[in-house]
Amino acid sequence: MKFKNKTVLVTGSSRGIGRAIALAFAKNGAYVILNCKKSVEELLAVKKEVEAYGNGVEYYVADVSKYEETKKMFDAILVNHSKIDILINNASISQFSLFNEMAPSDWDEIMNTNFYSVLNCSHFVVNKMIQEKSGVIINISSIWGEVGASCEAVYAASKGAVNSFTKALAKELAPSGIKINAISCGVIHTEMNSRLSADEKEALKEQIPVGRFGECSEVADLALFLADGESTFLTGQVITIDGAFL
Repeated sequence: MKFKNKTVLVTGSSRGIGRAIALAFAKNGAYVILNCKKSVEELLAVKKEVEAYGNGVEYYVADVSKYEETKKMFDAILVNHSKIDILINNASISQFSLFNEMAPSDWDEIMNTNFYSVLNCSHFVVNKMIQEKSGVIINISSIWGEVGASCEAVYAASKGAVNSFTKALAKELAPSGIKINAISCGVIHTEMNSRLSADEKEALKEQIPVGRFGECSEVADLALFLADGESTFLTGQVITIDGAFL
């Protein structure tokens, strides 16, 4: 069990990539802490799946885009846990729309959920990680944060911010033995792509050299790799998983 006696928190873990990551860590011996904003029934279903591995699990319904709500969640977590060993910042939303048709409230929701959640959760784990001289933070990003995407300008900006923050914080915390990386996802088979018609999906697959969408389990496998091992040399990276799309 690679992650036996390790505690991992996965935000946005009620479905998709977050669910796959939570299950992958549970399968490998970790105690898993689940989180979502409002999909309680789905989160409870994931909790039941994690429980099957027998390593311990708990869940929190909290909006990690809000600092005070995030603080309450971590206050509750740290009653029973001395620290979080691995933080997976996965909570994310998207909106497919022309920028000039979006309202400032749309910008706020996307930036708060996709970027400020990363700031909030990281803020509450780094002090203990610095004290322990160990820890892992993995931020789930997107290829659009690297190259931009038409009709997803604010989403792309939020992920670009995640990438820059990842690189900058890794420089700050590398002397303390803390690894921080981002996973830049290409087109992954998740509900985010449910807006696409069957024809649109096929056309998109034709643009991906491997000829298919990625699977959530493949992102989870990469997260396991980045969290594993004692070496701290692989840090401050934005690692792309996109089937050679870009």
